[in-house]
Amino acid sequence: MKELALKYGCNPNQKPSRIYMEEGELPLTVLSGRPGYINFLDALNSWQLVKELKAATGLPAAASFKHVSPAGAAVGLPLSDTLKKIYFVDDVDFELTPLASAYARARGADRMCSYGDFCALSDTCDKETALLIKREVSDGVIAPDYTPEALEILKAKRKGNYNVIKIDPAYVPAPVEHKQVFGITFEQGRNEVKLDDPALFGNVPTKNKTFTEAAKRDLIISLITLKYTQSNSVCYVKDGQAIGIGAGQQSRIHCTRLAGSKADEWWLRQCPKVMNLPFKKGIRRADRDNTINVYISDEYEDVLQDGVWQQFFTECPEPLTREERKEWIAKNTGVALGSDAFFPFGDNIERAHKSGVEYIAQAGGSIRDDHVIDTCDKYNIAMAFTGIRLFHH
Repeated sequence: MKELALKYGCNPNQKPSRIYMEEGELPLTVLSGRPGYINFLDALNSWQLVKELKAATGLPAAASFKHVSPAGAAVGLPLSDTLKKIYFVDDVDFELTPLASAYARARGADRMCSYGDFCALSDTCDKETALLIKREVSDGVIAPDYTPEALEILKAKRKGNYNVIKIDPAYVPAPVEHKQVFGITFEQGRNEVKLDDPALFGNVPTKNKTFTEAAKRDLIISLITLKYTQSNSVCYVKDGQAIGIGAGQQSRIHCTRLAGSKADEWWLRQCPKVMNLPFKKGIRRADRDNTINVYISDEYEDVLQDGVWQQFFTECPEPLTREERKEWIAKNTGVALGSDAFFPFGDNIERAHKSGVEYIAQAGGSIRDDHVIDTCDKYNIAMAFTGIRLFHH
């Protein structure tokens, strides 16, 4: 098939719409549903991300995309009992496969932003992963293949309208890419930079020059994630998964703050007081996620006021105070942080430190590199200058 007509473009008034190949056949097949313009943008960007993560780490990978940026990305490391609980997969009656674990991590890191996502899988979708996808509000999935059981499960989702795309894993796009803006065609070489090269960590200007193997893996995951995130962007990673992504901000410090707040939220969800919230049985997953998000924020009174808490809880829980939040966040350590370009000021490092960052990879090259280095040294953070910018638009 050389082209595929779409219902409309980014918005219903943007017609006609299609995806097509100038030469050759489309490297994908729609197995179920009718993916739209934005669905395909998410699908093709997320597929590149998970394919590259798998190549760099050797582990199955998954990503959750919304509006052409990842809400989560992860590799298939085993989940602790705590992570199983905060990702709400502790109730399944089957063993999580590595791919299912990757999906649970990617989908669970930022559940608010992953609501209605498009997910990507680096490997053949198995039954276990399909059963996890089935439970979530999602627009679709892209993978190199599906087992018969997995495909049957996914085709039944959303009354048969769930978008399931199969992509040819051997497909290699042309080395030069094009896009149009305002009728004008832009052309550039594809960003084929490899981010799993040990030389990435060769230029370390900080006093602390030690990167553990886990830290290197997490920094590579961060940088690959940033390669497919709308710029400006930064990404916090811990234990093989993104825990906070800040995308599309005009100021880098706002990226760092946004992603840091998401990383803090991920960590706060593991606080015993949050894990033991007395939710009513049968509460919808989205309502539970929204309630947790508000409860751990400064707006907690919105869900604890009389007449509201009864909708969610069997009894009104005690608030998580600002002091309790600060004390719990301070316990997070070993976090890796990547940036898609240089940090212009040390304020980014100050903010990153508050969220447990101990390792950083960034391009370097700011006229204030000395200030950034000094701030890292202040907190004994190991930082590498990669010399690579990863803007994505």
